[in-house]
Amino acid sequence: MRILHTSDWHLGQHFMGKSRQAEHQALIDWLLVQVNEQAVDAVLIAGDIFDTGSPPSYARELYSQLVVRLHAAGVALLLLGGNHDSVATLRESSALLACLSTTVIAAASGIENQVQVLPLRDANGSANAGCIVCAVPFIRPRDVLQSSAGESADHKQQSLQAAIQAHYQAVYLAACARQDEIAASTGQVVPIIATGHLTTLGASISESVREIYVGSLETFPASAFPPVAYIALGHIHRPQKVGGEEHIRYCGSPIPLSFDEVRQQKEVLLVDLDASGLTAVTPLPVPRFQPLASLTGNLSELAAAMASAATAGSTEQPVWLEVTVSADDYLADLPARIQTMAEGLPVEILRIRRERGNQAAILGAQGDETLAELSPYDVFARRLEQEDLASELSDALTERYRHVVSALQESKA
Repeated sequence: MRILHTSDWHLGQHFMGKSRQAEHQALIDWLLVQVNEQAVDAVLIAGDIFDTGSPPSYARELYSQLVVRLHAAGVALLLLGGNHDSVATLRESSALLACLSTTVIAAASGIENQVQVLPLRDANGSANAGCIVCAVPFIRPRDVLQSSAGESADHKQQSLQAAIQAHYQAVYLAACARQDEIAASTGQVVPIIATGHLTTLGASISESVREIYVGSLETFPASAFPPVAYIALGHIHRPQKVGGEEHIRYCGSPIPLSFDEVRQQKEVLLVDLDASGLTAVTPLPVPRFQPLASLTGNLSELAAAMASAATAGSTEQPVWLEVTVSADDYLADLPARIQTMAEGLPVEILRIRRERGNQAAILGAQGDETLAELSPYDVFARRLEQEDLASELSDALTERYRHVVSALQESKA
């Protein structure tokens, strides 16, 4: 059986004011070609299907289009909820989508463990399962844990990690029971795989990845996963193996979701399974549907770099640029100078940043900063710079702020 593993589509994302609708449409068109050419039996999206809990109508249309086109191609689709996805939004159409070869697992709460055990059949119409999936979505603390008064923050984090591990184990045991049933009735040995939407130990993240856990759960250990043939992970946008293990994989996002992902080769993964388990994992490179570039240098260097980057663009599809200025970053009219450089070129500057190599440059430039240049953490860091605090206290306040932001993001998911 061959599964196409992808994740973190973030349908409906606005990239510094720019819609990704055309890119996602091109991605769907490309994916349907690959499904046919690569003889894919099922497509698995491991969370963050949408970018927000209330996606715009065009994002919902793309979502429906993907379901309908895969169904027409005879390919099963498994959708797992992520931290960006609204449980209610995913659940509202799940019964209808079940009639179109699509299974939606929106959340880990409110359902029996057996519901997260999903036999997948191949695209040849076989009555037998090709594999069994422990279909675990993003796990919110309230899904698996009840808080107790008087617990320390560290104890809560340890309890949450243990509860998530226990949830995986319970679903895995239910999958093993289903595996035994299939073997007894058909004589067929069916491999078990699992999914997840979380950060594991050693994973390399990017600036577009929002923290979903705090404390120790930012590094959920790979050893806590059950002993399955393959683990299809989402949430981290950079494709990578976990701990060097061939069978534990982040496929990454199929399009760059921040400028620090521009240099990544985006991919989806073709996962081949048979009765013995995992036989191969093959990366399938995803084309770049929208040219982007991140440039760094002084003004003279940037002029040459911008001209070079412009060769990838056209009048109909200009290159989206992030420009980071070094050495000359103290200049008050920096944005105007950069925009002048871009005149006549098929480029569109979405963000201008200052490298701020010294404190004088910081103080001189702050008055010209806009919120588009800063993340929420940058804003908090600017405020801390105005206080005379010991490094230990500053670090503690920063960590506390990260906890608060993570909790707010979780409550909106």
